[in-house]
Amino acid sequence: MFPLGTLMPPFAQTAPDPTPGPLLTPVAPAPGQQPVDVPVPAQPGSSVTGSFLPDWSIGEWLGYSGIIVLALALTVVATTTLWWMLHAWRSADDLRATQFSSAPRPSRHRFTLLVPGRHEEEVMGQTLDRLAQQDHPNFEIIAIVGHDDPGTELVVRQAAARHPDLITVVVDDSVPKNKPKALNRALQIATGDVVGVFDAEDEVHPGLLTVVDSKFQETDADVVQGGVQLMNFETSWWSLRNVLEYYFWFRSRLHFHARSKFIPLGGNTVFVTRDRLTWSKGWDEECLAEDCELGVRLSSDGAKVVVAYNPEYVTREETPPTLKSLYKQRTRWNQGFLQVLGKGEWKALPTLRQRMYARYLLNMPFLQAATGLLIPISIAFILLVKVPTAVALLTFLPLVPTVLTLVAEAAGLTEFGRVYGKKVRVRDYVRLVLGLVPYQVFLAAAAVRSVVRQLRGDGSWEKTEHTGAHRDAVNPAPEARELVSATTEANR
Repeated sequence: MFPLGTLMPPFAQTAPDPTPGPLLTPVAPAPGQQPVDVPVPAQPGSSVTGSFLPDWSIGEWLGYSGIIVLALALTVVATTTLWWMLHAWRSADDLRATQFSSAPRPSRHRFTLLVPGRHEEEVMGQTLDRLAQQDHPNFEIIAIVGHDDPGTELVVRQAAARHPDLITVVVDDSVPKNKPKALNRALQIATGDVVGVFDAEDEVHPGLLTVVDSKFQETDADVVQGGVQLMNFETSWWSLRNVLEYYFWFRSRLHFHARSKFIPLGGNTVFVTRDRLTWSKGWDEECLAEDCELGVRLSSDGAKVVVAYNPEYVTREETPPTLKSLYKQRTRWNQGFLQVLGKGEWKALPTLRQRMYARYLLNMPFLQAATGLLIPISIAFILLVKVPTAVALLTFLPLVPTVLTLVAEAAGLTEFGRVYGKKVRVRDYVRLVLGLVPYQVFLAAAAVRSVVRQLRGDGSWEKTEHTGAHRDAVNPAPEARELVSATTEANR
């Protein structure tokens, strides 16, 4: 027996008596005796005990909630990226719908091809020669060079002498110089009802204008965006990833954006009707992503944009020759997206869904950069910081679409090698995997630099140099290079 007013030890408790007992009065502990905690029945809402909410402190709530929100946000960004990458492969019919016609219609349009170049004496002559070989019966080429660039001007005028009926040379005397200023200068004398843009190093298929002309007729489009592909994936670990970015962007993602009726256009192999360029007053000369800006304005005005991609008709290019050059190029693109976002033309889109999509897309370079930067941080946090099991499992959630994306990239690399006749080795797949995190960190750094430049008001154009690394043949005009060197030396 135990005296009245004390508690029976747990091992002596029996089945509960349904008859309510008298209230127990706490008994003061004897000297030297530890007080006995009396369990108090939990009242509804008086404690987290028995509820679905964990018993965390305020600091734990804030910390763990931040981790969960971050994990979910990263998952959304990674999943969106994966979905856009695979859009064109949803079905065989969808894949066929992204291509040019296999039986193009007879030509109807006259094309003006704009080719701006600055310090491009190593590559621009061959580009103009290749463009002059187009099998379309009605086109002209306008090559634009700076007044302070005698080397490129010499090469361009030699090309014009070889093709006097096709190539016109325009000298741009604007200061400071950039690509949209050069394009607008040439647009003043363009005679075509469709205007196309190419870069100074482009390798263009001779039948491209024919299939583009047919696509305009088949779809009644205002804009036709063709494919562009970087080729020299074996140059370095980062060139491999840069090549795959272009592959998925032009092979799949742009088709999704066009279907959504909001699309940032590519910088070249893009063809716009003269009427639309007259309406837009050409390209925005203050924007570092003039292609994206034009696409946003045209989309906001309801222009019809069609994207077409066939491996045999893509325009072939090279990756930037150095990591520093790629860093500057990516900075310029990101800053251009910031400028377009701040300009607000996308707010004229007709539906809320399109406007939200536009905001998300224009912020995507920074979201992707944040995703890549935070993934290794999340992994380190999981390994080094003790968190509840449920929270730890959620932090692994972004890895699921990330791993799937890596698998898709490996499949894309295989497909790239097959369709372009490139031999992909085991070491290339190893570089693909090992370069995942470093490349994302690199993109994050470029995004941060673009924000800093924008805040400082620095809108200077950082040009990407070209060496012709994507070309299999040797430049057929070595005499031109010798004359360029002699002219440059004489001017010193």
